Amino acid sequence: MTYPKILSTNQSLFLEYLLEYNKKGQIQLPSIKNISKELGLSIPLVREQIELAKTLGLIEIKPRKGISLLPYKFSPAVTKSVYFAVLSKKHRFQQFSDLRNQLEKAYFLHAASTLNETDIKSLKLIVEIAKDKIHLPHAQIPHVEHRKFHLEIYKHIDNVFLTGILESYWDLYELVGMDLYNDLEYLDAVWDYHQKITELIEANDYTKAFILLDEHMNFINKRSD
Repeated sequence: MTYPKILSTNQSLFLEYLLEYNKKGQIQLPSIKNISKELGLSIPLVREQIELAKTLGLIEIKPRKGISLLPYKFSPAVTKSVYFAVLSKKHRFQQFSDLRNQLEKAYFLHAASTLNETDIKSLKLIVEIAKDKIHLPHAQIPHVEHRKFHLEIYKHIDNVFLTGILESYWDLYELVGMDLYNDLEYLDAVWDYHQKITELIEANDYTKAFILLDEHMNFINKRSD
């Protein structure tokens, strides 16, 4: 049986090269010139594979430091791909948002039960800072806090793909300008939900916290209707 080929021959070769370094626990890669010699590929071809690996978030290149392997993250590839999809058809952000909502709800009960006292203090602090920003004489939009609040809840879930999608959602939230919404009454209501969800998690009432999370997501969806 013939299976569809996901990568080109050169891409597969370079990926296997990266995996060998990863298995050895080596982070630093040789120079492009040395990689070219080791793989038997021309320097332009090596540069091509490096650019792909950078796009996927597998490596980084820094002056005087050279090429380094990065810990695997799902979000770089997802964010770039979905961003292109959203640029071509704007309604796709709502589709991606719905996927994120369903994933958060699916994992919420387990995620909430993993939060410890320190995590709950962190959630409370995030809520406090956000509310302070909203009520400044010149109100600020607590977008950074909004991102932190949601990601904090799922921080102990050991699933790189879940984490990647949740992180990508917030990257795209900024890229499509959702973080610029500045209706103070709306923001107050959003952060009231966050405060109540935190209080219910602290009380170990995860079911009621889940109900509020669901209400919160439906409330946000009405904003984009």
